[in-house]
Amino acid sequence: MDAEFYADYGGDACTCHDSEHVPVLKEMKRFLPEETEAMAAVLKRDGCISVPTDTVYGVCARITEAGQEKLYEVKNRPRTKQFPVMCSDLCQAKTIAEVSDCAEKLMHAFMPGPLTVILKKKADAPAAIHGDTVAVRLAVSEPLRKLIEETGMPIFLTSANQSGQKECASLDEIEEACPLLDGMMEGTVSFGMASTIADCTGDAVRILRNGPITEDMIQSVMEG
Repeated sequence: MDAEFYADYGGDACTCHDSEHVPVLKEMKRFLPEETEAMAAVLKRDGCISVPTDTVYGVCARITEAGQEKLYEVKNRPRTKQFPVMCSDLCQAKTIAEVSDCAEKLMHAFMPGPLTVILKKKADAPAAIHGDTVAVRLAVSEPLRKLIEETGMPIFLTSANQSGQKECASLDEIEEACPLLDGMMEGTVSFGMASTIADCTGDAVRILRNGPITEDMIQSVMEG
């Protein structure tokens, strides 16, 4: 497993006046963070919205085949690349992944927070989670946690950008880069850089991508 496999975490419409044929942009819906019920309704229809996280802005969808396909279209992302999954809490994470002792130790120490852990997928995990492993994050804010709970299942969450491009740094940038989105949650990010990725599928933890949680911090927890 290599870092690039998980590194890319990762609407507008126009109409024309009949006479002048001048394009008019349709403004994308922006939700307040407390409007989790309305945002969950979008996700339950297998739509996609952007959300602020503690690291970068993300775009998300339900972990269904239809939701995943919409997310691929929003990001123009190759179908060979999996999406990370965000869960409301550790208990929900254990419904889709095998959480080893070392993984749970890391998760208790740094999550919710800017850490993604690669875990072995459970045999009965939703079919939309492809492959033998899954990249897991835990909800990093109360609005995100409520959104996931009201959606009724974990969500695919990837960076807000076109695949291979720089992450968007504002809602305006997201609206321009991802015009196929069905809405955006308002809010800001904290770190402005992608999460650390730690592979916890083997006997020892491997860092696949550096981020706010450093290798020294992880080593200190594992040796403690």
